[in-house]
Amino acid sequence: QVQLVESGGGLVQTGESLRLSCKASGSILRINSMGWYRQAPGKQRELVAILIDGGTEHYKDSVKGRFTISRDYVKNMVYLQMSSLKPEDTAVYYCNAVIANGGQVNDYWGQGTQVTVSS
Repeated sequence: QVQLVESGGGLVQTGESLRLSCKASGSILRINSMGWYRQAPGKQRELVAILIDGGTEHYKDSVKGRFTISRDYVKNMVYLQMSSLKPEDTAVYYCNAVIANGGQVNDYWGQGTQVTVSS
């Protein structure tokens, strides 16, 4: 099986920074993409940033210029560097990976890590 484990969440003040990390482990042939989603209270889960193999990046409009996604392709890790944090960034952040193995492609999710930004 495949497991994703996130770390790096916490409580910060407006304007500060956090770096989230996620590691994929288990039976992996190829990781087609890794990304970050978030879910705020009373809202649906939404895409924050995603990085496709080959280097293509996509960001939610409200985080462009503040957040940066990156990958370690050897260690099967993805990072989200979050700067200039705002209270509206408060949410549970989930790591996502699209992984190919044995001719199948599946989505996998981490357990989530809480990010809280106070004013």
